[in-house]
Amino acid sequence: MKCTQYFLHTRKREDRKAIDFEWIQYVIDNPIHKIVQTDGRIRCWAKIEEAEGRYLRVILLEDGETIHNAFFDRSFREKNK
Repeated sequence: MKCTQYFLHTRKREDRKAIDFEWIQYVIDNPIHKIVQTDGRIRCWAKIEEAEGRYLRVILLEDGETIHNAFFDRSFREKNK
């Protein structure tokens, strides 16, 4: 997995340490929602059942593979629910 220095730095935070790399890869491979930002970064979301059904947001750089950020998004709501 390719990562930015920012991502590696934020992984040290207590609220981010519990996020498994397998979950991050799952979101990248199986997003239920995806948005390309105006700066080219890509936001992806997926539900992580092992994390009490919370939604993990992963932000990739414009290359679509370098992880810039990953966190549980408390405000995300799946459409049609």
